[in-house]
Amino acid sequence: MTASSDITLWIALTAGILSFFSPCVLPLIPSYLTYITGLSFAQLQDEHPSAKVRLTVLRHALCFIFGFSLVFVLLGAIAGVASAQFQQHLRESLHWVERIGGLLIFLFGVHISGLFHFGLLLGEKRINLHRKPSGYLGTILVGIAFAAGWTPCIGPILASILMIAATTGQAGKGIALLTVYSLGLGLPFLLSGLLFHQFLVAFNRFRKHIRLIEIFTGLLLMLVGIMLMFGLMGQLTIYLYQVMPPSG
Repeated sequence: MTASSDITLWIALTAGILSFFSPCVLPLIPSYLTYITGLSFAQLQDEHPSAKVRLTVLRHALCFIFGFSLVFVLLGAIAGVASAQFQQHLRESLHWVERIGGLLIFLFGVHISGLFHFGLLLGEKRINLHRKPSGYLGTILVGIAFAAGWTPCIGPILASILMIAATTGQAGKGIALLTVYSLGLGLPFLLSGLLFHQFLVAFNRFRKHIRLIEIFTGLLLMLVGIMLMFGLMGQLTIYLYQVMPPSG
C-alpha cells in the first residue's frame, strides 16, 4: 500500500507509535515486560540473553499485543457500524458528524499538548490485575485489561482514531484503522522486549524528550481535527493521489 492510498491509515499508524512513546506507556514498559513474562529484570536486561529468554519474551509479547489489539479492533468495528447506522437516517447531515468529530479531536490535541487541560479527560480509568493469570491466556487477559483501562495519555489519541473510524460509516474501515493503530503501538513494544538492554539505554537518553513527543502528538491531533472540521481530509487524499499515484 502506498502513502497516497489512504492518509487515515498513516495517521492511525503514527498515532499508535506516539501512544507507545507517551508518558503513560513508555516508562511502564519494563514493569509490563517483567509482569507478563515472569522473568526477572536482570534476565531481561542481559546484553546477550539466551534463546530461551528471547523466545519467552516473544511469545508473551505477542499474546499481550493480541489482547489489546482485540479490544481496539472491536471498538473500531463498533465505531464503523454505529456510524453506518447513523448515516442511514441522517446521510444528508453526515458533514456534521465529521465536524463534531473533528472538534473533539482538536480538543483532544489541545489537552495532550498542555495548552489547556479538560477535566473530563483527566480522570484515570484503569483495570488492575494484581495477580497475573498463568500461561499465555493470562497474558492475553492482561493485554485486554491494558486496553480496557488505558490512562489519560493514550485515551485521547485512541479516541481520536475512533472518531475518524466513526466518520467512515464502514465497519471494515474501522477495523483497518484500529488494526494499524494496534500495529503502531505493538511493534515498538515487541522490539523493546526483544532488545531490552538497548531499550533501557535508549530510554535513559530519550526520557528528557517525552514532553516534546506530547506537544507533537497534540499538534498532530489538532491538525487532523481541523482537517475533519473543514472537510479537507478527502482533498488531501486526492492531492496525494495526484503527486504520488499508486503503483501498478
